[in-house]
Amino acid sequence: MNYKQIGKITHYFGKIGVAVLQMTDDSVKVGEAIRIGEECTELEQQVESMQVDHAQVTEAKKGDEVGLKVISHVKPGDLVYKVTE
Repeated sequence: MNYKQIGKITHYFGKIGVAVLQMTDDSVKVGEAIRIGEECTELEQQVESMQVDHAQVTEAKKGDEVGLKVISHVKPGDLVYKVTE
């Protein structure tokens, strides 16, 4: 597996399991796999839904700030990578 950095987490809302992802380097689409964090906090998951300004989107591009449903706790500053083969 290869990983390409796409952004970083700026906020995490634990009660609803949503992270805010600032897209800095690339794009990501619903259905693609991502990795959040480094070795000790590493989390891999498939992107199931994203929102920009409370509207559902299927793709987030460089410069976007998106709300992303996450399956586990993440923290601000965690880097986010797209998983590629």
